[in-house]
Amino acid sequence: MSTVGYDALLWLSFGGPEGPDEVMPFLENVTRGRGVPRERLLEVAEHYQHFGGVSPINRLNRAAIAAVEKQLAAESIELPVHFGNRNWAPMVEDTVAQMKDAGVRRALVFPTSAYGGYSACRQYDEDIERARAAVGEGAPELVKLRQFFDHPRFVAAVADAVRAAHAKLGDRPGTRTVFTAHSIPESADLASGPPSEGGRRYSRQIAEAARLVAAEAGIAEYDVVWQSRSGPPQIPWLEPDIVDHIDALHAQGVESVVVSPIGFVADHLEVIWDLDNEAADRAAEHGMAFARAATPDAYPRFAEMVVELVREHLDDAPARKLSPFPAAGCTLNGAPCAVGCCEPPRRPSR
Repeated sequence: MSTVGYDALLWLSFGGPEGPDEVMPFLENVTRGRGVPRERLLEVAEHYQHFGGVSPINRLNRAAIAAVEKQLAAESIELPVHFGNRNWAPMVEDTVAQMKDAGVRRALVFPTSAYGGYSACRQYDEDIERARAAVGEGAPELVKLRQFFDHPRFVAAVADAVRAAHAKLGDRPGTRTVFTAHSIPESADLASGPPSEGGRRYSRQIAEAARLVAAEAGIAEYDVVWQSRSGPPQIPWLEPDIVDHIDALHAQGVESVVVSPIGFVADHLEVIWDLDNEAADRAAEHGMAFARAATPDAYPRFAEMVVELVREHLDDAPARKLSPFPAAGCTLNGAPCAVGCCEPPRRPSR
């Protein structure tokens, strides 16, 4: 298989600490320039220390990369995969420098987010731009792959996980399926996507992905809610929160719930804390049966999807999509998709 024009694939992710001493430096990287009080960082650090100061995200990324490498080999595609993060080792700046030293001239980039919006898409553009600037002359050209929330294999992988979670509960009648994604400020959601679309690309894509997965899994009734809010209470964020929603389901007489973190491709600490601890504990308080669906990167269809996205560039394979949303997110060297697309949030003045 020819890979003319591309020398490598860069797997670009968020990053996470892999030991207790790394937790606070990691959180300081994540929140740099945002004015987050140290008290809040210490509170979040306790969540990480609950798990020995280790986030599962790097381990899961390495496992997903291994699965993609296996799929590339199975399809006779010779494309080495490099791993870089935004917030913790291996940092993307270091990875891109190593790619340059290895002779990589042009690489595809797989960002570990399926959606649009500033944090979900545009910030990965900024990572690419920053890494290339840090490397300087001779930095490889980096072509970011498109958003994939409506790719058939992504939808199938999430649906597989939802079905497996229902099976854990014994396929009880009346079990409510609840899809969750990371909450963001209402203003950020309104600003997601180019102005010509009217904004709210992020929440509309989440809603569409939930609809597609529910249809694939044969689920007629479901809810879309949010998790991991971290902003001050006076700023409106996307609601309802998952824990509040479990209270509401209990009040409606729902006795069992399956929660699918459809907004995440792998288990961030927020997934295992907010869902496996806080949401599960609240369900237990109400006597509700609870099962959390796995994130999709653990499923073979996810690796197959990544390679399909790669093939769109290697041999002009058609872009497979299940929704009418326009394909977006594919950019060169960190350029935004369109003028005004997913602009960075305004930081509070001091």
